[in-house]
Amino acid sequence: MDIQVMPIDPARLRPPLSDNYGFCIHFANRMFTQRYTRGKGWHDARIEPYAPFAMDPATAVFHYAQLIFEGMKAYRRPDGNINLFRPMENARRFNNSARRMAMATVDEEEHLAAICRLIEVEHEWVPRQGDASLYIRPTMIATDTTLGVHASASYLHYVIISPVGPYFKEGFNPVPVYITDQYVRAVHGGVGEAKTGGNYAASLYAGEDARQKGYSQVLWLDAIERRYVEEVGAMNICFVYDGQRIVTPPLTGSILPGVTRKSVIELGRHLGYEVAEEMVDVYRMLDDVKAGRITEVFGCGTAAVIAPVGKFGFHDDEIAIHDGEPGPVAQRLYQELTDIQYGRAPDPFGWTYTISVNGH
Repeated sequence: MDIQVMPIDPARLRPPLSDNYGFCIHFANRMFTQRYTRGKGWHDARIEPYAPFAMDPATAVFHYAQLIFEGMKAYRRPDGNINLFRPMENARRFNNSARRMAMATVDEEEHLAAICRLIEVEHEWVPRQGDASLYIRPTMIATDTTLGVHASASYLHYVIISPVGPYFKEGFNPVPVYITDQYVRAVHGGVGEAKTGGNYAASLYAGEDARQKGYSQVLWLDAIERRYVEEVGAMNICFVYDGQRIVTPPLTGSILPGVTRKSVIELGRHLGYEVAEEMVDVYRMLDDVKAGRITEVFGCGTAAVIAPVGKFGFHDDEIAIHDGEPGPVAQRLYQELTDIQYGRAPDPFGWTYTISVNGH
């Protein structure tokens, strides 16, 4: 890919943050963009100053929601270089989402090369603190400017980056999760497995309702029987039985195939845990929590990595998990994963992709 690096006015350059990152509040000085036109393919790849887009009111994304995105992170290694974590998994998922939304696909190697080039140019924005990282948001939107319900013939693909601290204000402390059987997020045969904006829009009303009840996240159930556990709003979900067996719902087409979820399955087995993908009945699950058969529950995703769940709310019931404290399995997985991501420990799986910015 021939990427043109556009000049930036020195007066517009902002120094990288050194602390108080929040989560995706502040963005680096530059972004990557390229455009797609049917019959021409992808063109005009650039790294240019971060700035608003000027878009026609009739732009297709505003009306028909052809939009996909990804969530990735870059981690500062002890030697000063930068790790990406399983970036080709994200690139493949980006294309899978594009196909489901009838959008153009990208060359996955070029997509990764564009992300790496942007980070090389803006590498000072990658935090050096051990609990902070650089969040990477690749996005694609439909850009046709004629109204009509059909797939767009033109697209904008862009990448923005932001230094971030912990996703949840609780940090690694357990988060409270509310289970809803009143609202649904996605149905089999729909777009639940695509990382598209409409899935998240569909979750907001229930999310606000849960926050008013004092919970951080919503646990979604299947849309047909409203009985089988699917995922949390920002994470996949895992249950630990008797401290040794990890169970997560299978990929049935209505939940996101998480990269961290896949890594937890592989790492868990490597560490000697029994790991299974099984349907989880919410009523049996809650009985197992109350009886002590389920000893831990945790979410997993790029933003939070591993997030212990301290309690469930369901109807008028509130059920504590592991006395509201992080459990040993979640703590071990979190430590093992983050040590690999930050380059503090060997990577026996070949998951990390290192960008050299430190001369070695």
